[in-house]
Formats: sequence, structure tokens, C-alpha cells
Amino acid sequence: MNNLKYLKNVVTLNLDSSKCGGCGMCVLVCPHRVFKMDSRIAFIDNKDRCMECGACAINCKDGAITVRSGVGCAAAIINSYVKKTEPTCSCS
Repeated sequence: MNNLKYLKNVVTLNLDSSKCGGCGMCVLVCPHRVFKMDSRIAFIDNKDRCMECGACAINCKDGAITVRSGVGCAAAIINSYVKKTEPTCSCS
């Protein structure tokens, strides 16, 4: 699953590394390995892998991660499956 990507450059995921306390929960809970750690600080390894599930933000006790869960790539893929159409994204 390391090469899995959704729609390029549309994800709402953001990480404020200055707020990161180094707990590593984002690395543990992310199903697509979006995050990695470097010297006890999280960083986004590949933003285009994010499906915007929100697990990282929910589990970030320091509030360093924001993501609008249910928009962008995740919603586009789910909606396209339900509607039997190609994925589209309305993120800016």
C-alpha cells in the first residue's frame, strides 16, 4: 500500500510541526503511512496518500494536525463508487 495515492494536491491535511510533542500517534493510526518521525517530531512523508479519514487529528493530543475529514479525496472516491462515476474533488 506504500504507492497508493488519491487525487494529487487536493488533501486538506496540515501539520504544524512547532506544536508536535513527538508522541508518534499519527504514525501509528494512519492507515496509509502518511506520517513519519524525525528526531521525535512528526512530518508528512507523502500528503497524496492521505484519504482524510481524520484518525491522525483525532489522536493528536497536541493539536498539531488538522484535516477536514470527509472532504476531498475520501469523499470523492466514496461518492464516485456509490454513483459509479469517476472521482472528482472540490477542494481548493
